[in-house]
Amino acid sequence: MRIDLHTHSTASDGTDTPAELVANAAAAGLDVVALTDHDTVGGHAEAMAALPEGLTLVTGAELSCRVDGISLHMLAYLFDPSEPELARERELVRDDRVPRAQAMVRKLQELDVPVTWEQVARIAGDGSVGRPHVATALVELGVVDTVSDAFTPAWLGNGGRAYADKHELDPFDAIRLVKAAGGVTVFAHPLAVKRGAVVPESVIARLAAAGLDGIEVDHMDHDEPTRARLRGLAAELGLLPTGSSDYHGSRKTVRLGEYTTDPEIYGEITRRATGAFPVPGAGGPVPA
Repeated sequence: MRIDLHTHSTASDGTDTPAELVANAAAAGLDVVALTDHDTVGGHAEAMAALPEGLTLVTGAELSCRVDGISLHMLAYLFDPSEPELARERELVRDDRVPRAQAMVRKLQELDVPVTWEQVARIAGDGSVGRPHVATALVELGVVDTVSDAFTPAWLGNGGRAYADKHELDPFDAIRLVKAAGGVTVFAHPLAVKRGAVVPESVIARLAAAGLDGIEVDHMDHDEPTRARLRGLAAELGLLPTGSSDYHGSRKTVRLGEYTTDPEIYGEITRRATGAFPVPGAGGPVPA
């Protein structure tokens, strides 16, 4: 089985629609794909309706969190999307995305970058606007070569010159809320130092003690020594090690299925989940 547990669609900051994403996942030879848009479940229904035969969809979201002044992302899988407290927190984060992106545009303009809010809004379309849309504007303007190049202290990286804060969940609250909604939590790209400051291992240990289920080990922003370090940490803390592409369509160079999760780990994730279940093959039920 080939399992990719971290992808994005146009419901947040990917360039594939949810229908295109599942079609592309099947074409890439995946057996399982998770749709984990930022702080939204808005793409799930379309992905379910378009799900090709032979591909299983794991519903999820990537939750924006902050602890000790450091931003981090929490992957939440197979939770009940209607659970009110978690739904309310996702809405708070989404509502803060527009003013946050506008603040980044203003900071870039102060740095003499000729970006406009209209340009960023056009790039975001109907998606949940975020830093990758601002980064894409920088690529369009020739300020940086790639979206990844914009995620540095010089530009939009955490604490960077044009970075702006937004409402973010406390990760301990995120774990509690996701568990209450029957879901499973995995700390996304925990040591992606090229993005900015990362939390120390002591915080990961505290998250594990609070009920964190896993950590994303195999990821494009982790080099081989970092992956080995994370694999050892996962074993030490009793966490599930996952692997995922963090696919964003044409916005990033990574391909669907470039990094994958072991089938036994995927099986354990599904065993722990009670809020929702993977949707198999040809369509699946579309929520009302």
